[in-house]
Amino acid sequence: MNAGVGERFAALRQRWPTPSKPAGIVLIGAGGIVNDAHLPAYRAGGLPVAGVFDVDRARARATAERWGIARVFEHFDQACADPRAVFDVAVPPQALFEVVSRLPEGSAALLQKPMGVDLADATRIRDACRSRALRAAVNLQLRFAPSMLALADALAQGLLGRVVELEVHVNCRMPWELWPFLESLERMEIALHSIHYLDTIRALLGEPRAVYGRTVKHPDAARLASSRTTAILDYADDVRCALSVNHHHKHGVKHQSSQLRVEGTRGAALVVMGVNLDYPRGRPDELEIALDGHEWSRVALQGHWFPDAFLARMNQLQRHVCGDERELVGSTDDAWRTMALVEALYRSSASGGTPVPREEHP
Repeated sequence: MNAGVGERFAALRQRWPTPSKPAGIVLIGAGGIVNDAHLPAYRAGGLPVAGVFDVDRARARATAERWGIARVFEHFDQACADPRAVFDVAVPPQALFEVVSRLPEGSAALLQKPMGVDLADATRIRDACRSRALRAAVNLQLRFAPSMLALADALAQGLLGRVVELEVHVNCRMPWELWPFLESLERMEIALHSIHYLDTIRALLGEPRAVYGRTVKHPDAARLASSRTTAILDYADDVRCALSVNHHHKHGVKHQSSQLRVEGTRGAALVVMGVNLDYPRGRPDELEIALDGHEWSRVALQGHWFPDAFLARMNQLQRHVCGDERELVGSTDDAWRTMALVEALYRSSASGGTPVPREEHP
């Protein structure tokens, strides 16, 4: 690869700028994702955390002690007393509407994905945010990972030409037993995991015109609603967009996979999403790009999906709040469209495929 192409890859955007006047973050919820991703990201980015509330007070106190958070709120109303705070809401989807309905009017919030349990729930959450004038975004953060920001920049610059192929292939062992509450959900895999890929695909390609999908169970996780998914997103007659997601690969590392591949009329790119490989320890993300006439080249990444995407997601919201940026990326209005895509796939899965004609015997 010539030096000019290499310099263009090195200059691809990978980070979101820090806010000029960061507001104190109030955590509503202190579960695993907050401790594993949110708080490591905020500490790395120097964002102030003002306090934490959780219905499990012992968990809130343990989180505060671990991360040096000055205040543990005993009641929800205490946590919401400062309308100038940015509220980081990390609660189960079925509790999201109630929390949103009680946040201070005009305040800012980052809401844990998914945006409710289904599209109807997402609609009332969106409408509540509108009626209360909340500046609310949803924490669909994969699109903010350094690898995905760089890929989006490459596409925006036209380096790969027009996209005609996008495929997500995940074949890994996800330890779903770490989250027992998942067994109570009527929807699991698409709503909790593949939603990240769907949201990122929307950010890269826009809105599909139709979807086809099937999500199924696995004998090793019989109590989960589903844990494997196949989906097709229809964009155009010459564009193929597909997802193949299996969380039950238990045959060693040799053939496991966690990647998003894009091919265009002028080049191709491949992103490895390392967090899925040997979760929760994970492996480094990777990004490779090949332009027509050149070999594949690895782009040096400045971070990974976990935790760097969480910092970029919060930075963008905070920059919007303090006036550094006019647009709120990934707002509840935008996340509603991702939820609509999720809903369409569940409906497609429930409706079944086209029956195969059978030979008729006289």
